[in-house]
Amino acid sequence: MNRRLLRVAVVIGVIVAACGSAWAAHYRSPWDARNVPLTDVPYTCPAVVHLSRDLTTEGFYSDGKSSVIDPAKWKAYAESSGPYKALGEHVVDAADAYRASGSRAAAECALNLMRTAARDGVFTGKMSSRQAYYVQGWVIGAVALSYLKVRDTGLAASADEKLLFPWFKDVARQTIGFYEGNHAKNNHLNWAGLEAIAVGTATDDKSLFNWGVGTYRVGVDQIQPDGSLPEEMRRGQRALHYHLYALAPLVYIAEFGEVNGLHLYAERDHALARLVHLSIQGLENNEYFAKATGIAQDTPHGMPAAEQISWAEIWQSRFPDPAIAKLLSEATSMSYMYLGGLPPGIHPSSASRGK
Repeated sequence: MNRRLLRVAVVIGVIVAACGSAWAAHYRSPWDARNVPLTDVPYTCPAVVHLSRDLTTEGFYSDGKSSVIDPAKWKAYAESSGPYKALGEHVVDAADAYRASGSRAAAECALNLMRTAARDGVFTGKMSSRQAYYVQGWVIGAVALSYLKVRDTGLAASADEKLLFPWFKDVARQTIGFYEGNHAKNNHLNWAGLEAIAVGTATDDKSLFNWGVGTYRVGVDQIQPDGSLPEEMRRGQRALHYHLYALAPLVYIAEFGEVNGLHLYAERDHALARLVHLSIQGLENNEYFAKATGIAQDTPHGMPAAEQISWAEIWQSRFPDPAIAKLLSEATSMSYMYLGGLPPGIHPSSASRGK
């Protein structure tokens, strides 16, 4: 090979290596493992609703343990937060319809709903209370997870990145600002971490991704040798409910870590497994939680709901457990909006469980 050709080969090699390195730097999501071919399956998209930048809503518990729901407060909360939660529901439903059928119309629907919300600056204004910040994190986390479900379609143009990515980041950073103001190290911080890691993955933002990983480490640090969480054990009749609620985002964050080369499941001597096992035992028999709190638990109530068990699809795929398999088989739904709808691993043949 002459010197000129050698120089060209070296330049090409450098370019290829640089491109490969850049690609390797992109954060992966648990949905990247399976591409979904686009189809012409129809999908009816809900009418666009324009929402305010601000959210004015309040909490709904009537006692100091935040365990007893006040009906009047709940009604006011549901009415004020409902349209914002509906945005999340519509986006995740459309994204899951795409994952289940490949529907181009469903993917476009999800993206169009996101574009409208981004143009309106939803959640970028004033949050009136702690509860408003919680809703902000849940919905934007769900929308970011939905974006990760449809980003392999090729339907999201570069213009979308200029519109959606700044919006995702603005809201996530506002959420982070709230939690960095000495918020309790409880389930809400875990959910904020899931929002941050989902947005960080979608936008390839290292600081957001790492902040999410940091909340995971704070969360697993709270797990006691018996698997319990002190902050959630204080919730009286809802102690088991809130152990499960704290657990779900931790499992998702651990999975994001795993697909990006971080072995979060193993951290703190597999602390997350202790929380999983205690929580699953609670769904089978909540006697431990009733004795520890001195009060009968309000969970479970019938078959496990998606918010209680859908996270276990991820866990079961890595750590098979007959008890978990049984609970998953009994669940009537696997779709939980706060977790972005259906979990990774749900394929078209089983998607009906999520509706």
